[in-house]
Amino acid sequence: MPSSLPPFLIFFIGALVVPLLRNFPRIRMAWLVLIPVAGALNAMGIQEGYTLDYQLLGYSLTLVRADRLSILFGHLFHLGAFIAIVYSLHLKKGDSATLQHTSAVVYAGSALGAVFAGDFITLFVFWELLAISSVFLIWTRRTPSAVSAGMRYLVVHVVSGVTLLAGAMVYAHETGSLEFGPMGLEGLAGWLVFLAFGVKAAFPLAHSWLIDAYPEGTPTGTVFLCAFTTKVAVYALARGFAGEEVLIYVGAVMACFPIFYAVIENDLRRTLGYSMINQIGFMVCGIGVGTTLAVNGAVSHAFNDVLFKGLLFMAMGAVMYMTGKTKASDLGGLYKTMPFTAGLCIIGALSISAVPFFNAFVSKSMIMSALLEEHYNWIWPVMLFASAGVVEHAGIKIPYFAFFAHDSGIRTREPPRNMLVAMGIGAAACLAIGIWPDILYGLLPYDVDYEPYTFTHILTQIQLLCFAIGAVAAFHLWKIYPAEIRSVNLDADWLYRRAAVRVTRLTAGAVSAVDTAFRGAVVGMVNKGIRGAFRAHGPRGILARTWPAGSMVLWVSIILAAFLLLAYL
Repeated sequence: MPSSLPPFLIFFIGALVVPLLRNFPRIRMAWLVLIPVAGALNAMGIQEGYTLDYQLLGYSLTLVRADRLSILFGHLFHLGAFIAIVYSLHLKKGDSATLQHTSAVVYAGSALGAVFAGDFITLFVFWELLAISSVFLIWTRRTPSAVSAGMRYLVVHVVSGVTLLAGAMVYAHETGSLEFGPMGLEGLAGWLVFLAFGVKAAFPLAHSWLIDAYPEGTPTGTVFLCAFTTKVAVYALARGFAGEEVLIYVGAVMACFPIFYAVIENDLRRTLGYSMINQIGFMVCGIGVGTTLAVNGAVSHAFNDVLFKGLLFMAMGAVMYMTGKTKASDLGGLYKTMPFTAGLCIIGALSISAVPFFNAFVSKSMIMSALLEEHYNWIWPVMLFASAGVVEHAGIKIPYFAFFAHDSGIRTREPPRNMLVAMGIGAAACLAIGIWPDILYGLLPYDVDYEPYTFTHILTQIQLLCFAIGAVAAFHLWKIYPAEIRSVNLDADWLYRRAAVRVTRLTAGAVSAVDTAFRGAVVGMVNKGIRGAFRAHGPRGILARTWPAGSMVLWVSIILAAFLLLAYL
């Protein structure tokens, strides 16, 4: 029998109980772990084709719509929530821990609500809940930069939600329906919804919120952030815009430009932020191709990204938690006192690099094969270059500068056990899917007729890995590899951090000059009028003089004669 309980409901009910357990840390830990476990058991009962409808203002809305695409993301988000919650169990006391746990559970529930939503109004509600709940995972770090970044993050995502609502209203006006399904880009509604999804997916020029906010989150909060927001956007694009060719080119740009920023970035969590955009580019490109192989590759890569990117963010979060540092120039040599964390980080690095028998290999190769099958022959080498860039900035740079490189002199210890357990679960999942890809292939929205472990695929990937590693070694040998130095790198955020400030100042100066000139002209005219009135009504003015009675009688007679003359003519 299919489940009749909406998947998000368990998380929302669970979040209501979390604050009540504030003074009972052990019970709260057990309750937090129980939430995703109970949710996963409930989700297993949701069968393909199950819907839960309701009526609102004459429209038929769908609170739950289950098909293979939404069920895949439902399983993914339960797994991601479980790993992230285990990772955060060491937060036991204080308002900060309660706020982080509560907002994280609501955030995960909102992501589940979004991927099971069958109409635009339901999607909009969860779209905005994603933004509101997740921003507290940034603010609870309580640094000035985190507060500012969280505010910018919230503004961007609220605007995305408003744009989605506007597109939904136009769509309802044009079609009489609010059903969320394939749309295309033929009309205004399609473009508005596409833009809303693009902002959340961190499209080029709309991506700065991710690089700005994610590194400012708490060590545990960023693990939640990397699992849900952008993956909901990938799901929405796959649902509404699969096969739109523009996504191929958008995805290619997303996969390539972050590489250059990641290479020069000193903050390793910001490096992972750029790496996230790079990986989303592969997903977006696959959705744009739109074939069953490409869409399967895109959504399976989204599944794998939650695991290997989450593992890397957890490793950097553990480093940050134990040392208070995330910059490559401040770290190094940590393998001596954090060997388990270093080993787990290396597994994440091998996974994201798509080394054979790790999970990214079995999903990314599907996208690359689909590009060749559909004769996008000039996009394929672009994505190949992007794959090589991943090896450098995530596969090598992250573990090397954090745990090896120069000895920073930092001597610490391994992070709390729950962090290691969560990283271990993520690492095991990366290996399991890489070795037995049918675990993932059986969940994909279309039947899979693809074998990743062919001689051609393996040889191509090994050659790519050797090229990337050789290039990094050569750059170091020739001393042209960018040095890890303290710096602030701006990309599209230059538009609001620098250009907008300058434009605002210039505009303010021009407006002030016009205002001053206008005020001066008006005040001059008023003063001139006052002086004229004073000449007439002042003590020596003509209207202030004393006139003899005879003269006044004469003037009255003249005026009366003129009036009578005009009246009788």
